[in-house]
Amino acid sequence: MSNTNRGELVGQMGLAMRSFMAHAVLYQDAVARWAGLHATDLQCAGLLLLEGPMTPSELAARTGLTTGGAVTAVIDRLEKAGLAARTRDETDRRRVHIVPNAEALLARVGPVYARIGARWGDYLEGLSNDQIALATDVLNHAAALNREEVDWLRTAARPDDAIPRPRRGR
Repeated sequence: MSNTNRGELVGQMGLAMRSFMAHAVLYQDAVARWAGLHATDLQCAGLLLLEGPMTPSELAARTGLTTGGAVTAVIDRLEKAGLAARTRDETDRRRVHIVPNAEALLARVGPVYARIGARWGDYLEGLSNDQIALATDVLNHAAALNREEVDWLRTAARPDDAIPRPRRGR
């Protein structure tokens, strides 16, 4: 690596990140199909597990779904599959929270994630603690940047007004 200059390394990192992101999306879609779920439903269930219960409007805002029919349809499907439940807020009974069912989601997709988890575990065994710490930092930073960019893209003006903006949640 010492023969590779910084510009080349940054370029290689950019290519690796684009490849990782594309294949991660395809992997998640394949997991959802394997589990008999919509890809959006799996992503919503995953967000609920990562970030905790949220209201339908919060879930819609995090995913870009419309707050009417689209998020309601996802929540209905998650409830029907036993992967989430609507619960009333303890202090404001008008407010509804969507609560993930971690056990049901694990039963549904756990075998697939366990397989890739084992493969990652095998790979990580060959890395030093410092390498794992650096990789974790890179992935956490990439996730934060992606979240910020998603938020920006949802409100940003398009450079070419001739290109129609797709309707959200459709």
